Amino acid sequence: MSAARPILADVNTTTTDVRPREHDDVPVLARVAAEQQPTSGYPRTWPPMVGVRDFLVRPDEEAAWVALRDERIVGHVSVTTVHDDEHGAIWSAGTGRPVTELGCVSVLFVAADVRGTGVGGLLLDTATAYLRDAGRTPVLDVDDRDGVAHAVYLHRGWRVVGEARFHWQGEGTPPARLLALT
Repeated sequence: MSAARPILADVNTTTTDVRPREHDDVPVLARVAAEQQPTSGYPRTWPPMVGVRDFLVRPDEEAAWVALRDERIVGHVSVTTVHDDEHGAIWSAGTGRPVTELGCVSVLFVAADVRGTGVGGLLLDTATAYLRDAGRTPVLDVDDRDGVAHAVYLHRGWRVVGEARFHWQGEGTPPARLLALT
């Protein structure tokens, strides 16, 4: 019988703060997004087809936050309006709620060196709390159909309500999955 190996506790005492995104954060976020993209695959194409600034700050954005560790920006998430279009119709049918009662969690990413530390979960919780406080149902799309992001969402209680193609998806790629947190 071999001796039991000790369990190593996480002694990391670094705290993560979340605050609303400010205008001056955008250039820093562009750098963080570029640096994390090769290992996360998000967004699928870099630089994004719409340009980095328009990828980060969307015209239909309602709110956005950044995560900070030791005053360094290490992540981002936003909430965007769900439009009354083919994607909104799928989310609406999947949740049983009109598109006006939905909100889309968007542009969620974290720096590669903090992946797996809970920063992404904290940002996701911030966005979903914003929507829940407004009486709305959170939805999102995920292009990494069977990857880590998709698995994390399912583990956190999100469910697939449909599939759809978006203009930003490359030709020949499978459709994105549309998820809801009901």
